[in-house]
Amino acid sequence: MTASVLGRDYRLLWSAAVSSRFGDALRTPALALLAATLTRDPRAIAAVTVAAQLPPLLLGLLGGAYADRWDRRRTMAVVDGLRAAVVAALAGLVATGRAGVAALVVAAFLLAALGTVFDAASFALLPSVVAPAALPTANGRLQAGAAVAGGFLGAPLAGVLFAISATLPFTLDAVTFAAAALLVLTLRPVSPSGEHRHRPAPGRPSVWREAWAGMRWLRRDPVLWRVTVATAGSNLAISGVTAVLVLYALTVLRVPPAAYGLFAAGAVVGGLVGALGAGRLAARFGTLPALRGVLLAQTLALAGFAVARHPVPGGLALACFAAGTTVWNSLWSAYGQRHVPAGLLGRVGAAQRTVGLISAPVGAAVAGFAGQVYGVAPVGWAAAGVFALVTAGAWRTLREGVSRAERRTEPVPFP
Repeated sequence: MTASVLGRDYRLLWSAAVSSRFGDALRTPALALLAATLTRDPRAIAAVTVAAQLPPLLLGLLGGAYADRWDRRRTMAVVDGLRAAVVAALAGLVATGRAGVAALVVAAFLLAALGTVFDAASFALLPSVVAPAALPTANGRLQAGAAVAGGFLGAPLAGVLFAISATLPFTLDAVTFAAAALLVLTLRPVSPSGEHRHRPAPGRPSVWREAWAGMRWLRRDPVLWRVTVATAGSNLAISGVTAVLVLYALTVLRVPPAAYGLFAAGAVVGGLVGALGAGRLAARFGTLPALRGVLLAQTLALAGFAVARHPVPGGLALACFAAGTTVWNSLWSAYGQRHVPAGLLGRVGAAQRTVGLISAPVGAAVAGFAGQVYGVAPVGWAAAGVFALVTAGAWRTLREGVSRAERRTEPVPFP
């Protein structure tokens, strides 16, 4: 199923998402490069990275609440307009030589904070753009577009543009955000009844109470909650491997330094293949059985990665693992979009992402510490062990959920 079959509005939404992702892929390495030109203090450089990582954990639930309160189409357009303004202002500071580390930290934090609202609104808007049966394919195509825009185009181009002028990556990022905002505005408006938005009313709960309503709903749905916990467990392993991947590739797999870019590109290709195949897997086996198979395949891929001592088998194992990751993300998103009440989609989607991501910093920190003490080779085995535990824990839930939830056609109500 191609983007054209999914319809005009999906093509516009896909184009907006890919445009934003392309800009992100330009800006993220450019921020790191710019920080390195301003200071050699590792703490200051790390602060820029941390500033971009904190908002999804601190403000993710709040972003979901606003995505449910406001018109989602307009919210996405306004947020991207604001992000364009922030990046344009940063580009102006860079061009005039007035950009300091503090400005980079503030810009990174603001962009990530605005991104929590955009992501929640986009997640909640998609079910009103495509049919429920097409959601696995639609999510997969979004991930595939992001992989191409980020892994193949944006990231390699960022360094080239920065070498020409430090202002260029940020200027182009502002343009991509503005283009995404215009694309979203061309979407057909969704009627309030179709989007199930709840409007402000006297005595309405605070936005924080509404935000926690999404977490409560997620906690009450046994299948979606356990799948989300499984996602958190898998992210613990993924973050750990990612944190030491360069050292692991160079020292354990003996990847030549000049070939590391090619080695990393293999994982991007694997992710792209997985994203394009997610819809077919869901159509053939069903969402939950496919998720169960993905967990098993990723466990075996990580075991192969841990065993490998050569770039070729190690790269193939990593590519297979990356393919499983994009399939999992696509189907996990589609499952929630099909079974969560429309008026709660922003908040429940935000709760899914918050719980799923909360383990990532822990995994990175533990892997870094373990790599320092024991070497990086055991990190591969530890990640495979974590995935084996996640697979064992989620196996029964995913099997039993087929009859209890996969066949459910109506969302579980929320009192």
